[in-house]
Amino acid sequence: MTQFVKVPKERIAVIIGPSGSVKKQIEEAAKLKLEINSDDGRVEIKDEEDPVAGMRAMEVIKAIARGFSPEKAMELFYEDFLTLDIIDLSEAASTPKELARLKGRIIGREGKTREIAERLINVKISVYGKTVSVIGFPEQTTIIRTAVDMLINGVNHGTVYSFLEKKHDDLIRAQMDSIEYIENEEE
Repeated sequence: MTQFVKVPKERIAVIIGPSGSVKKQIEEAAKLKLEINSDDGRVEIKDEEDPVAGMRAMEVIKAIARGFSPEKAMELFYEDFLTLDIIDLSEAASTPKELARLKGRIIGREGKTREIAERLINVKISVYGKTVSVIGFPEQTTIIRTAVDMLINGVNHGTVYSFLEKKHDDLIRAQMDSIEYIENEEE
């Protein structure tokens, strides 16, 4: 089976890596071959033995294409339920100026908003081109998607931070409940 991913030309070098090191890591992790066309940004994923590994390789390539470092993107190979969620901002912004404003709201002054969201919800966020991408577990990416929607709709940053803090507490509480449940099951 062969799959294709279109990658921005300026991200091709990152997917290849120094002396082909990143490309080789992806190929070895997924047991497949990548053919990369630097001219048109097309990456071909071929001959995967394991279709799931092929899908993961596609997610890793998309994550790098959306601005993540190879190290952050490669985490998708090693955590079964970790996902890449890509939020398209182009529908919310009708002009390049509006897109820049929205990206600025999501990133925050000196990266503060993105840093708070990453720290509280334990995700990785990349704002690149016309997208916001998130690497996290499904419930985490849902929270970030909601926070991004709030920022797009003009909600005050303080309100978004309060929302993220509440969700952080909810995630901690859910983890504690699951640990308690496991301990009770073992007794």
